[in-house]
Amino acid sequence: MPVPHPTPEPPHASNPPQDAVTDVVRWAAFSCVLVPVVLLWYGTSLAGAAGTALGLAAVTAVCRLLLRQSERGAAGRAPEEAAAGGGRRHRSGTGAHRGGRRTGGNTPVG
Repeated sequence: MPVPHPTPEPPHASNPPQDAVTDVVRWAAFSCVLVPVVLLWYGTSLAGAAGTALGLAAVTAVCRLLLRQSERGAAGRAPEEAAAGGGRRHRSGTGAHRGGRRTGGNTPVG
């Protein structure tokens, strides 16, 4: 009797969604190293490459903080929405232009 083989997991099944920020930060850190190396390879000064590396590192750090803060906000907001009756609140009307004055199209005011 043949023995059934277990089905292999998809490649990203072991990574939970919360690790998406970690993946982004890893790629950003990789670029913080790679970009200055490429700049040096193409003849940029050491000071220019170092300045670029520091700038990329600063942008990466700020983006990481904002992503983490956004994650915390989204995690804290989910239980509150469930307790308040859940779901989105829909507004009446259609589109972004509800009510208010309308001019005669795209004609200049004169």
